[in-house]
Amino acid sequence: MRLVSLLPSATEIVYALGLGDDLVGVTFECDEPPSARSSKTVVVGGRDTTGMTPAEIDAYVHTQMAAGRDLYTLHADALADLAPDLILTQDLCRVCALPSGHVGDALAHLGCQAEVLSLDPYCLADVLATFIEVSVATGVPEKGRELVAGLESRLAAVAAAVAGRPRPRVAIVEWVDPPFTGGHWVPDLVTAAGGEAVAARPGKRSVQVSWAELAAPRPEIVLVTPCGYHLDGAVRQAEAVLPHFPDAQVWAIDGDGLVVRPGPRLVDGVEAIAGILHPSVVPVPRPGMVTRVR
Repeated sequence: MRLVSLLPSATEIVYALGLGDDLVGVTFECDEPPSARSSKTVVVGGRDTTGMTPAEIDAYVHTQMAAGRDLYTLHADALADLAPDLILTQDLCRVCALPSGHVGDALAHLGCQAEVLSLDPYCLADVLATFIEVSVATGVPEKGRELVAGLESRLAAVAAAVAGRPRPRVAIVEWVDPPFTGGHWVPDLVTAAGGEAVAARPGKRSVQVSWAELAAPRPEIVLVTPCGYHLDGAVRQAEAVLPHFPDAQVWAIDGDGLVVRPGPRLVDGVEAIAGILHPSVVPVPRPGMVTRVR
């Protein structure tokens, strides 16, 4: 089966299922594993936001969407040349990837008969279910069950380690200018790690809030997990968070690697957050995953 992934998280799922050799097309943002983007055909492009501030990126997104323009460009001819059997995409967030409807329209125009599977999880349990969906669609359901069983075993180990311990109040900052609180599956990661996610929106879209709203529940720990950034970018953005939470610990997390993308590494994120919240019973996260800013 010839696979095309229009999501970085879907690319990670494909590799986790042992199907990397079947993947023929990816997006310009697919950076895990590192060889994915260099060894596959890139069929989706987008603006390089390197050097832009969070406020500039936010303004660009709002301008594009207000004008009815997409944030991503589908290289339709390149996609057609790949003759895929299955395309993995999403309808969850227009800021994150092309909607499946756009992909379907392009395929109809090109006369391509590929199946389109939209992955749209809203909570951590949904994320795990998408691994099974992909495994079934690609004909390897047993690999999906093995993958999920392994991840659930790791989650159970964290749950056992933090059971009965006090749950620190944790605020999640998914964007800093303007501030956005944690939504979708991200609050679930905090809960699974033994914390209480405050001022969050579990199972719902992340939304813009005020700093006062984020600070009102008096969080003990603040996690800065900006969408589209790895640890270095998260550390830079965390500096802007410090004045708003003078009495809290502030941690920067590799957002794309551990928190934001709904792929298998979310369980790495749970383990890393548990190490922040309960360092006496859960191993401290490896270097490069998190950094305490204050």
